[in-house]
Amino acid sequence: MRTRLLLGLSLLSTGLLAGAFGYGAANLVPTFNAVPIDMRLDFHTDLMKMNGITMQAAMAVSALSTLALAALTRERTRVLAATAGLLTVASFLITRFGNVPINGRIKQWAATTPPADHAKILSRWKLFNEARTCTCTAVAAFAILICVALRQASRRATEQH
Repeated sequence: MRTRLLLGLSLLSTGLLAGAFGYGAANLVPTFNAVPIDMRLDFHTDLMKMNGITMQAAMAVSALSTLALAALTRERTRVLAATAGLLTVASFLITRFGNVPINGRIKQWAATTPPADHAKILSRWKLFNEARTCTCTAVAAFAILICVALRQASRRATEQH
């Protein structure tokens, strides 16, 4: 029962994390690029105030629940859950050491003027955003946990027959 609850919490939190990052990558970033730089900087700064709370909470719940699931399971499920947990930790580390420092610079630019090389720095922010979203972390962690859930459902169905 405890394992099923942890799996449910892991699926929910990693799904929310992947969805939020995915929405940002698919919708917010292209919009950032379509508006004037001053509007983008103001919006980005306000958005990061909210994201600082919600996204860090989603990353923490995702990491803790998947790593707890790994501790309570065995064999392949343990490896998969641990991998998902490490991927969510990677999302946090990419965010903390990649995006957050650039967000601090963006906040300063919104209050003053962006530097001449701002496009290069914003491009780097976008690369970090893609890395934590699709390439190797949030979406991958969610997909792995879906596989765990499907395996467990299949195993239960086999045991019942």
